[in-house]
Amino acid sequence: MIIKKLIAYFLRGLLVFAPVALTIALVVWVFTGLDQLLRNLLQVEIPGLGLAITLGVIFLIGVLTSNLLGRRFVACIDRLFNRVPLVKMLYGSLKDLIEAFAGDKKRFDRPVVARIAAGASACVVGFVTRDDLAGLGLSDYIAVYLPQSYNFAGNVVLFPKDAVTALPIPAAEAMTFIVSGGVAG
Repeated sequence: MIIKKLIAYFLRGLLVFAPVALTIALVVWVFTGLDQLLRNLLQVEIPGLGLAITLGVIFLIGVLTSNLLGRRFVACIDRLFNRVPLVKMLYGSLKDLIEAFAGDKKRFDRPVVARIAAGASACVVGFVTRDDLAGLGLSDYIAVYLPQSYNFAGNVVLFPKDAVTALPIPAAEAMTFIVSGGVAG
């Protein structure tokens, strides 16, 4: 009985510790690696130089891609990455995810509440991602993305149009409410 409880505590701790530790380790690894690379290339000892240069490069890319020539360059990179099978999947997924939250083509900007079943009082909060599902043979349905609480995952669920009601709140407030498990927002 005590052994089972100890194992359960350990596993619960591992579920919290592993994602946090791996995220921190990855961020530290990237920035210390960049820092070391830049120190070796530039032959200078300035702590944090990798972080400063990374932020500067990201800002510079934002400036350069704000004009026609920069957008054409990005389009060329897009085409190149979309031709390589494994790279296409990874690049496309990451690009779509980032654009859905922060890009010019924000997709999670229409918060809704949807009834789980006809006549049911239980509802879910999500975001309309597609109004027209005629291509799937479901012309009376819409696609609603349901983010998961405390996670960056979710599910796309198809609901009858009349089961979905727009929420009169900003998308950011709806996302905060969902991701916090209903605690915030």
